Amino acid sequence: MHQPLAHAMIKLTKLNNSEFYLNPDLIKSIEEKPDTIIVMINADHMIVREKPEEIVDKIMAYRVQLMRLSRQQPDLDDAVAAPVGTEPPS
Repeated sequence: MHQPLAHAMIKLTKLNNSEFYLNPDLIKSIEEKPDTIIVMINADHMIVREKPEEIVDKIMAYRVQLMRLSRQQPDLDDAVAAPVGTEPPS
């Protein structure tokens, strides 16, 4: 089963160990005090288990994935909806 939202976002972990997906384009800043706090562009805050460096690595990997998919596929919407390494639906 395809999870389009999962491939258009990064996966993070809340302090209670529940996982969620976040659109990295909505992140304003990431702070460590000592918990990692993500500040969103709308001023909402999220506390996660990942260290700031891990989040930055996930964001960079996400953007590299988007660039690769955009070069491989004529229609980016189909490419984002398909998991990495698979062909988009025909």
